[in-house]
Amino acid sequence: MNSVTEKERIISLDIMRGFAILGIFLVNMLSFHSPFLYIDPLSWWTDSSDQTVYSAIDILVQASFYPLFALLFGYSLIMLRERVLKKELSFKVIAGRRFTFLLIIGLMHAFFLWFGDILAMYAILAFIFLLFVRMNGKSLLITGVIIYIVPNLLLCLLLFAAELIFPPDNLAFYDNSIAEETGAVYRTGDFAEITSQRIEDWYTNNIGGFPIMLISILPLFLIGGGAAKLKLLENADQWRKLFRNLTIIAVLLGLLMKLLPYIMDRSLALDYFQDTFGGPLLAIGYGSCIAWAAGNVHLLKLLKPLAYIGKMSLSNYLFQSLTCSILFYGYGFGLFGEISVVTGTVLVFIIYTIQLLFSRFYVKRFNYGPVEWLWRSFTYWELPKMKK
Repeated sequence: MNSVTEKERIISLDIMRGFAILGIFLVNMLSFHSPFLYIDPLSWWTDSSDQTVYSAIDILVQASFYPLFALLFGYSLIMLRERVLKKELSFKVIAGRRFTFLLIIGLMHAFFLWFGDILAMYAILAFIFLLFVRMNGKSLLITGVIIYIVPNLLLCLLLFAAELIFPPDNLAFYDNSIAEETGAVYRTGDFAEITSQRIEDWYTNNIGGFPIMLISILPLFLIGGGAAKLKLLENADQWRKLFRNLTIIAVLLGLLMKLLPYIMDRSLALDYFQDTFGGPLLAIGYGSCIAWAAGNVHLLKLLKPLAYIGKMSLSNYLFQSLTCSILFYGYGFGLFGEISVVTGTVLVFIIYTIQLLFSRFYVKRFNYGPVEWLWRSFTYWELPKMKK
């Protein structure tokens, strides 16, 4: 397989990836420095500035950027399939190796760096996505929307019904005592103790939540794949009006849904509705805005630096986890539980800026990010040219 040349790359796709990596990092940072998996954030952090920054992340970022990345994953997979079929190679073999590598990297990431890994789940769901790749673009879009809306809406209704029957505290998942115990392990434990805790948290975060991931991520793969078959980004000039309208409608509706728990009394059902429907709507709005802006020379110039991060998004995602594990865990600087939401958010922008500068330096000299090079080598069973 010949490498994808710069002319063949879709710049808006790389910009979206770079933007998604920033949003994912903002949310992940809450779990990097605090026992976020087990706490009620607005009662755990009592400082008003922390609550304000957390609320802004919750409304504008939480549950919006992993859906954006899922849409991009589906889009890229269909593009890969088309390139492979043109070369008369077996897409099943290529995809099988590609997803196997992603699964291995994901599990290593989860067990040895950070329990909140999403790569392994993407790999597992990608194998299921292969069952749908022969469908045409319109069918993929419709199927994805149905699989997403119907089960998630039913689950929301069940949660609202449960809240009418059971006391709210009985439905809460947070537990401050577990949070304190977990925090102590991450802050003071050695590598073996922290690895054991990571595996336990990964199991809690992923295995129990697999059915939710199945109805939340897989359909987004389908929707992204449908958009790829319709070549929405390749023919972006033809769809600028659609992207503009989608931006306005999706952002307004998404923000309204994300604000519901702040307008009404917070509850598990409202939180689930907020993230499940408001989050992906914002993701579509953000992606459409970038696709629309990429058609304007001045806006494209402003956004283009994000593409440097996007071209090596996997390497940058893993680097964020490596950096934060050293900063916050006991075998590093042991700052877990010691910094505020505000400080953590500032750290995100500092680290991301460093990544942006390094990525710009790197992609001008090399064809692939370091992890991307390994991924491609495993996928095609050959060593692609690294240096430009």
